[in-house]
Amino acid sequence: MDRVGAVAVIGSGIAGMQASLDLAESGYRVYLVEKGQTIGGRMAQLDKTFPTGDCAMCTISPRMAGVTRHPNIKLHMNSEVTGLDGEPGAFKLSVRKNPRFVDEEACTGCGACAQVCPVQVPNEFASGIGMRKAAFIPFAQAAPLIYTIDKDYCINCGLCDLACEPDAIRHGQTESVQTLDVGAVVVSTGYSQYDPSAILEYGYGEYPNVITNLQFERMLSASGPTSGHVIRPSDGAEPKNIAFIQCVGSRDQKRNPYCSKVCCMASTKEAIVAKEHAPDLDTHIFYIDMRAFGKGYQEYIDKAKSVHGVNYTRGRVARIFQDGASKNLKLMVENTETGKRLEREFDMVVLASALIPSPGAGELAETLG
Repeated sequence: MDRVGAVAVIGSGIAGMQASLDLAESGYRVYLVEKGQTIGGRMAQLDKTFPTGDCAMCTISPRMAGVTRHPNIKLHMNSEVTGLDGEPGAFKLSVRKNPRFVDEEACTGCGACAQVCPVQVPNEFASGIGMRKAAFIPFAQAAPLIYTIDKDYCINCGLCDLACEPDAIRHGQTESVQTLDVGAVVVSTGYSQYDPSAILEYGYGEYPNVITNLQFERMLSASGPTSGHVIRPSDGAEPKNIAFIQCVGSRDQKRNPYCSKVCCMASTKEAIVAKEHAPDLDTHIFYIDMRAFGKGYQEYIDKAKSVHGVNYTRGRVARIFQDGASKNLKLMVENTETGKRLEREFDMVVLASALIPSPGAGELAETLG
């Protein structure tokens, strides 16, 4: 059997990028397969990291640049794995490339198409906070810097054709399939978030000031839809107090019985960063158990309490009610340390939704055997 000195990496988040760089530096040819328009994954959506407070984009930008420039790495964007045949050392991986309706070789990333596009739709990269055009890149630092025409929303007005000086628009582009010869496959497909709208008692999707922690991350980011300003979606006002609810859809036998592991630290970080943006902001975290699982993590929580004034209450929120006039939110919760029932009103609520496998992960697992 002839061994193949190439490896396919599926998924281009922080793990996929690092795996690709490590393999490429070891001399292997790497095919990095990503179903989205850009590499970077979930970490590109974050503002800062814990417990250091480092800029998330500053952490991944060097890796993004390294992946796009490395001579041993070939990017397959807008692509999905559809089949795998062969055996270890001699696999044939079938990859379907979906059209982005832009010539990837011709596009210069100038953004002229987006500037003239008249269609605005909810921005998925910002988890629905803010808008984007039908001609778009997910975020300013996207790599490769190539625009996409979203045909689900395109009205075929032709303005992008007129604005595009390199003549890169390809409305008739179709999908294509190719086979990659690889010796091994690395799967790094990342995670998605549990949709908390299924938990009716929290009012997500009905109460405008109840948002997820990923939406809050985009709000905190200087490159996000609010330019780093913490505001209430209902009226654009700055909140005076924010509640963070842990284990939303996790540690729940009806939904996801496991702990998502990172949520306690993520909410602590978000509360700290929010108070850095607005020092007088009152932040309150409602939790089942605080799980500080890594080096320096407990010290990070202690600092959140003593230095930043973040409040913690052990207890699961039973229900959220919205005041019809003010859109403020009343939380019903039992303090499990004192046994007392509490009612507290907040301007905003941030839900730490459970982490779940990324869409299509189950199907991919079956495809790969």
